[in-house]
Amino acid sequence: MFGLLLVFAFACWAIWQRETVAEIVEETPQRIASKLNQLWDIAQESLRDRKYLRAEKALLTILRVDERNATAYNRLGILYAKQQAFSDAIECFEIAQSLEPSASSLHNVGLIYFETGTYDKAALAFEQALSMEEEVASRHIAYAKVQEKLGNKKKMISALERAIELEPSVASYNALADAYDATGENEKATSIRTKLNRAIASKRPPQRAIRQPRKVM
Repeated sequence: MFGLLLVFAFACWAIWQRETVAEIVEETPQRIASKLNQLWDIAQESLRDRKYLRAEKALLTILRVDERNATAYNRLGILYAKQQAFSDAIECFEIAQSLEPSASSLHNVGLIYFETGTYDKAALAFEQALSMEEEVASRHIAYAKVQEKLGNKKKMISALERAIELEPSVASYNALADAYDATGENEKATSIRTKLNRAIASKRPPQRAIRQPRKVM
């Protein structure tokens, strides 16, 4: 009995979807734009409220009308990632990337691969994202984390140093100090922590001057 009710409910939803799309397509461009904006609002609000089924319906309706909407695919990928449907999330991000190449899509793919322990693919995705948009500290921090998992300490340190150049923070300095400890460069780690503690005690934010000089390779 329950199975029949479930099939009936799905059939009703499918009919509603077709009718909704048909109604939108038949309207004027102005009304189409208005309805798509309403769907975007529903999707964004539902994502914030963790109403994932409602958000998915809104995004899929948008894609039925505008099948090349890279932003909708990105949002759908984020939705699936939140539900740990990682293969679906990667597929959405890759479609978005094929339609409209962006560092954000590649970074999102890297995060999913990192989450699933596929570190070599995560590193490649982060490298591609950095080649498109290098001056974002969070991208370097993510790249440092995956290099740590891969055991590439020098690349990890280099990425953290670059992140600090772009956006100094207590967390990134602590991460760099830990990285120096991991590679046996304990004096550098101690120096960073001492200067960082002084900066915190004086209630001044970390400055780029705390950063150790980079070695010439």
